[in-house]
Amino acid sequence: MSKVRTRFAPSPTGRMHVGNLRTALYEFLIAKHEGGDFILRIEDTDQERYVEGATEIIYKTLEDTGLVHDEGPDKDGGVGPYVQSERMKSGVYLEYAKQLVEKGEAYYCFCTDERLNSLRQVIAGKEIVIYDKHCLHLSKEQVEENLAKGMPYVIRQNNPKEGTTTFHDEIYGDVTVDNSELDDMILIKSDGYPTYNFANVIDDHLMNITHVVRGNEYISSTPKYQRLYEAFGWEIPKYIHLPLITDENHKKLSKRSGHSSFEDLIEQGFVAEAVVNYIALLGWSPEGTQEIKSLEELIKEFDYHHINKSPAVFDIVKLKWMNGEYIKAMDDEKFYEMAKPYIDKYITKDLDKKKILDLVKTRIEVFPDIEEKVDFFNELPEYDVEMYTHKKMKTNSENSLEVLKDLLPIYEAESDYSKDHLYEVTMAYVKEKGIKNGQGMWPVRTAVSGKQMTPGGAFEIMEILGKEESINRIKVGIEKLEKTN
Repeated sequence: MSKVRTRFAPSPTGRMHVGNLRTALYEFLIAKHEGGDFILRIEDTDQERYVEGATEIIYKTLEDTGLVHDEGPDKDGGVGPYVQSERMKSGVYLEYAKQLVEKGEAYYCFCTDERLNSLRQVIAGKEIVIYDKHCLHLSKEQVEENLAKGMPYVIRQNNPKEGTTTFHDEIYGDVTVDNSELDDMILIKSDGYPTYNFANVIDDHLMNITHVVRGNEYISSTPKYQRLYEAFGWEIPKYIHLPLITDENHKKLSKRSGHSSFEDLIEQGFVAEAVVNYIALLGWSPEGTQEIKSLEELIKEFDYHHINKSPAVFDIVKLKWMNGEYIKAMDDEKFYEMAKPYIDKYITKDLDKKKILDLVKTRIEVFPDIEEKVDFFNELPEYDVEMYTHKKMKTNSENSLEVLKDLLPIYEAESDYSKDHLYEVTMAYVKEKGIKNGQGMWPVRTAVSGKQMTPGGAFEIMEILGKEESINRIKVGIEKLEKTN
């Protein structure tokens, strides 16, 4: 069997959509699972959609996700150039299109826009032009005369109107279509550029691509690809069409969802490794129940025969859960580095930010979650005295007031504000008073945080706030409770 070679062929049109990233990931995994090559090819023939800086985004995304390509514009493997517009300069596409004209598999078309507009039909609510093969009947002399005059032209594929075309897909099996459904698609546009579909086939052949992986929206154009391979007499690659990715409402994942691109997700505080892990599961199920998998594990386990046909739902809630697992497992240094921009934005006081981050690390799913977990360190929020009443802890506003009043002079006398020391001092008081631990600790935590839920307990919070601020907050608590009692 020849070496497995897959290619990722994005168009530089902006941010990388989750669907495109999954295609790249699956192509990478299919190649690496078999010890093959993963090739990057930039398809920039659609000049109208080209976005400045988009090629850099492609490189950066592949780098950030760990999908290292073996060949590409920056790594020549001998079948370059790897950028379509550069390949075009050699005239390669026009040359192959002319070969098809010679074989009767393609023809020159000189129809004006006006004439093409007159062929518009509405099918299933969509307005489309179905070409009527008008120029197929031009004689060789007429064609040469028109070319000599410099008349603008396109080259179209000559597809039969009778019979059927069948191709084999690795996921969907044999797919057969009526040839009457195949239009005579344009191979070379009037600006001399090849269409995406035509350039794809030529480049895949010349780059020895063995597996063509793409979204299943391309199934409908695959019969035309198949006919091109057959017309040239070339070996047909294995086709792998991937299921659609939908949002929670089972609609195609669109830019409006707010999390349709890799960059959106990174900006929203997701970790690249978690995104890759999650996207791997959109359309493929590993054996066993373990869903957290490193790229190395994915390479080892990925078998494209287990790709599902049914659409995959992009579930942001599940991705957040998975991201939280990645954050928990992260080593502290990396976590501090990634969380720093967030904590710097949310904590404006001069506090030990590393200690604060240690408290929240296991309690967040995405980095922006840090804000609501730490905002009380900046200043004590307005809170309701009701919070001192806790059934399970057996506290109410009366015994909470008593505890805070007892503890205030004890805390005022202390100079050691380490959490362990504060714990010892408080526990000594609890024991002497003969109350439950919770009755002693709940009022303190409530007073120093003003929140129902906090990362870390009372003493961790006091250690970070320091003596002066902790005492002030306890005094506020006493004042609030005195008003109600």
